[in-house]
Amino acid sequence: LSQNEVARILERATNLKHKLLLTLTYSPGLRVSESTRLRIADLDFHRKIVNVRQGKGRKDRITLFSEKAQSLTLDFLARYRPETWLFEGNNPSQPMHIRTAEKIFTNIAAKARITKAVSIHGLRHAFATHLLERGIDLRYIQQLLGHASSRTTQVYTHVSTSKISSIQSPLDAA
Repeated sequence: LSQNEVARILERATNLKHKLLLTLTYSPGLRVSESTRLRIADLDFHRKIVNVRQGKGRKDRITLFSEKAQSLTLDFLARYRPETWLFEGNNPSQPMHIRTAEKIFTNIAAKARITKAVSIHGLRHAFATHLLERGIDLRYIQQLLGHASSRTTQVYTHVSTSKISSIQSPLDAA
């Protein structure tokens, strides 16, 4: 997903809970299971980080908590007042189900007229690709995504087309 497509998706999310779910999947690069299992205590407003607990491979990590995501989260907390899980399921003692989050994304992507075959996981890929396009070192992206191996993160290097088009050929530089 391009930055424009991500922006269209987030704009089309009119339900505050859905908008926050998609924002907190994209802006810190979370897996859908990590997004749905966020606890209020995992959000550190002062340090501007999201604590991911027991992510893939049962590993903990920290990632970004953007100012826009913080603002949206504060609005959400004031309105919905969840107790433990940020995104409560039908039973408030349980987190939102992953399939529910996937359906939310699919519906909003359709409203945003996204024609690509993409799932909610595409927001995580977009996060990594957009950081790479902005010149962020692959090692930092690896840490933010929680990849044990840099080879896993390198999959994003072939996706960044804006960087490729901005490179000047040595022939043109001569």
